[in-house]
Amino acid sequence: MTALSPPRASRRPGGLLRHRDFRLLWIGQATSKLGSSVTSVALPLVAVATLDASTFQVALLSAAAWLPWLLIGLPAGAWVDRLPRRPVMLAGDLAALLLFLSVPVAAWLDRLTIVHLLGVALGAGTASVFFQTAYQAYLPSLLDREEVADGNAKLQSTEAAAQVGGPGAAGLVVQFAGAVNALLLDAASFLVSALCLLGIRAREPRDGDARRNGTLLREIGEGLRFVGRDPYLRVLALFSAASNIGLIGYQSILVVFLIREVGVSPGMVGALAAAASLGGVLGAASATFWARRFGSSRSLLAAEIGAAPFGLLIPLTTPGAGLALTVAGGFAVAAGAAVGNVLKGSFRQTYSPPALLGRVTVSMQLVGYGTIPLGALLGGTLGDALGVRPAMWIITSALALTGPILLIGPLRHHRDLPDHRSGHQVAVPAP
Repeated sequence: MTALSPPRASRRPGGLLRHRDFRLLWIGQATSKLGSSVTSVALPLVAVATLDASTFQVALLSAAAWLPWLLIGLPAGAWVDRLPRRPVMLAGDLAALLLFLSVPVAAWLDRLTIVHLLGVALGAGTASVFFQTAYQAYLPSLLDREEVADGNAKLQSTEAAAQVGGPGAAGLVVQFAGAVNALLLDAASFLVSALCLLGIRAREPRDGDARRNGTLLREIGEGLRFVGRDPYLRVLALFSAASNIGLIGYQSILVVFLIREVGVSPGMVGALAAAASLGGVLGAASATFWARRFGSSRSLLAAEIGAAPFGLLIPLTTPGAGLALTVAGGFAVAAGAAVGNVLKGSFRQTYSPPALLGRVTVSMQLVGYGTIPLGALLGGTLGDALGVRPAMWIITSALALTGPILLIGPLRHHRDLPDHRSGHQVAVPAP
């Protein structure tokens, strides 16, 4: 089996930084992810500090945000393959804007309840299903084929950076203006994202016939069969399903753990989350380097298998200097996940047939994201039944054991991931 020569990352002078439409998408996504990162801390803080929610209710917010992937993910993928992707993304942005704006409005009217928060989480999660599926399918139509890996790396790096700035910003806003008002930042971020999408000049190629060939159920089945029969996509989907139970399981109760078990302030929660998220920045920024140096398949295995056990540092956290254990554990887990996300995303986008990309994406996300509500509910249930710290031990231990799932498939036999189901392996291009 002959490896192909690594393609050049981009023939565009100045690289993707000179690509106007990608730059707009990048800015919009960066702003939106920053707002969502603020909300990931602010929404549970609203539940804990404003509504005095239980550990299970806080975890239920995470479950509600991810439940739509399980309920409507498959038809959403088929619809996205039938429709122009940019209008779908715009609709998702505007829906999320209105939903998150409703929380401070309800609080100002003294009408905010945990049911309202759950409804917002569920509605925003539904909007995210359509946006994320369309976005994954839209990027390859915006860039040249050899630019996709570099584009993914830049977007993942920015997302990871937003996860650093978001919790810190949330902590500051919560400290000085209250948790409810922090959600105004997320609402504004979706407006910026929508305006950036409107500014993109490139238009998607018309592919109406391919997108409307057959019934909705038949098209859903095509995506599922493609993933189920492919040894690479199948094992990646199964690994995501298992690892997301652990990742979301501990993240869904992390705010409760830090505030009620360790005794830190809301502002410090944001600072700790920001410091841990620096690992995601480093991982996303370095993913293509590791792939070129050691191979995309080997780098993926090393990142995902090697990083997860560091999560066991988090339950050891104590006040004072012991807070560094949460940072160290979260940093390593975030770094490994970010490397994996860059490499898996680029692989899926260049490996799958363009006409099937939306359905392939959402089929994998159905399996991977479909377990996220289970992880959140597991975290909340264990936290209520056994205590938050024992729940942390159980969930991070389970996370540490998920990596070897990747060794079941063909990934361990190759230096690089294959390209277009041809059996050829390609190195990830330089950024």
